[in-house]
Amino acid sequence: MPRPHKTIVEYRIYELEPSFPVLLLDGEDWHISDVKSNRLHFHNYFEVGVCHTDGGTMTFEDVECPFRAGDVTCIPKYTAHTTCSSIGAKSLWSYLYVDFEKMALDARAIKKQSVNFYQLFSRSDYPRIYFYAMSIIEEMRQKKGGYEMIVRSLFQAMYYELLRIQDNCSAPRPGNASTSYALAPALEYIRNSYMERFSIEELAAMCHLSETHFRREFLSIIGSTPLNFINAMRVEKACDLLDATSDSILAVSEAVGFSSLSSFSRCFLQIMGVSPKSYRNRAAADGLKPKDTCILPYRGWTKAEDPPEA
Repeated sequence: MPRPHKTIVEYRIYELEPSFPVLLLDGEDWHISDVKSNRLHFHNYFEVGVCHTDGGTMTFEDVECPFRAGDVTCIPKYTAHTTCSSIGAKSLWSYLYVDFEKMALDARAIKKQSVNFYQLFSRSDYPRIYFYAMSIIEEMRQKKGGYEMIVRSLFQAMYYELLRIQDNCSAPRPGNASTSYALAPALEYIRNSYMERFSIEELAAMCHLSETHFRREFLSIIGSTPLNFINAMRVEKACDLLDATSDSILAVSEAVGFSSLSSFSRCFLQIMGVSPKSYRNRAAADGLKPKDTCILPYRGWTKAEDPPEA
C-alpha cells in the first residue's frame, strides 16, 4: 500500500531592521499564479496581505478558504499556508511583515496577549482592518516625513483591533499538531539566542518532542539538521560583523556563538567557500554582502513564487 503524500513545508525567513521592523513587498512582481503550489510555507514574522484584484483560494495548514479582491489576510508567524489564484487569473497582492513586539508603542501589553489566529477579512465585514492595512501600505510606499511613527501607530491600532476580534470569535488557531507550529519555540529561540550555548536536547524539550523526533521533523521541514541550521545562522551573522566592523576574526567567532576559532573557520569555509579573512578582504574589494548568498535553507521571497514544476 503506498504511503500517504507528505506535504512539503518551507521556512521562509525575512530579516527586518531592528529600529523599524516592518517590510513591504509590493508592486507588479506580486501577481500570484493560478497553479497550486505543491508546498506550504511559513515565516518568522507576522504577515498581513491585501488582495487587490481577482480571487482564488488560500490554504492554511489543511484548511482551504476562498478569497477575493479587497480581502486582508492576517497570519501569525510559523503558520503554514499558501495562495493560489482562480484559474485564468493572477491576483495582485501587497504583503507586510512585522515584528509586533518591536513595532508596538506599548511592547509590554503586546507580550501579555498575542494575536494567535489566522483569518481572511473581507473589506465589507471588517472595514477597519482593511483601512489599517491599506493606510500602512500607502505610508510605506510614499515614505513622507514622519511615516515611521504613523506606521507604528497604525500597526498598534490594527493589533488591538485583531485582539478584539480574537476575543469575540472562534477563528482558527495554528494547531499544535502542525509541525511548523510545533517547532516554533525552537526556531524562535535559535533566532534570538544563536550566540548562546545550548543543546539539541534543550531545543527538543522546548517543543515537547523527543530529541529523535525533533531532529527528524526539523530535517523534514527546514531542510537541514538542527546543528547545520544553527551554524548557518551563526555564519550569516558573522558575515554581518565582518562587513560592518573591524573586530578580529576571533572576536567575531565568539560573538556569534562558536566555541573555538577552528570550528568557526571550518564552518565558515564549508558554508561560504572562503575563509573568514578572505571573505572580509573580498567583501571590501568586490562589494560582496551576505544578502548576495543564500546561507540559510530558505530565504524570504523578493517576488511571487514561480509555479511549481509538474
